[in-house]
Amino acid sequence: MPIELYRIDDRLIHGQVVVGWGQPLDLGFIVLVDDEVAASEWEQELYRMGVPPHMDVHFATVEDAARRHRDFAADARPGILLTGDIETMRRFAEAVGGLRKVNLGGIHHRAGRRQKMRYVFLDPSEEQALRAFAAGGVTITAQDVPAAAPVPLAEVLDGRGDSL
Repeated sequence: MPIELYRIDDRLIHGQVVVGWGQPLDLGFIVLVDDEVAASEWEQELYRMGVPPHMDVHFATVEDAARRHRDFAADARPGILLTGDIETMRRFAEAVGGLRKVNLGGIHHRAGRRQKMRYVFLDPSEEQALRAFAAGGVTITAQDVPAAAPVPLAEVLDGRGDSL
């Protein structure tokens, strides 16, 4: 079964990912792609604590995730690949090629970012990166939970994705 969801969410593994997406998709594993977390046993242990015992968590650098992508995609169980930022997902997608869909989850406020949706804040360079990503053939939508309608990137960037 292919990886069911490629998601950008700056909180990485948390309840919305594990329960909100994990239960409806019947996830068997999560691939958390983050160079720093992949190098930190302490952080990995913290993230593992939020995942039920039946769900595996793989921690990988961008390079490692790209190298192992075929194995993850060939797993019989549904999975999710998760990054904490746009740049990491872009690097991953560039390394593997052929990525078709990316989900924007929580990208929260920080200096320089403007609110686009309740849960999506972007700075100009992130907006440009998403446009370039989409121009390369990747369909990008924002969707915080499976029950919500996916919001196309153009609507996100125009601030029409939801009422703020």
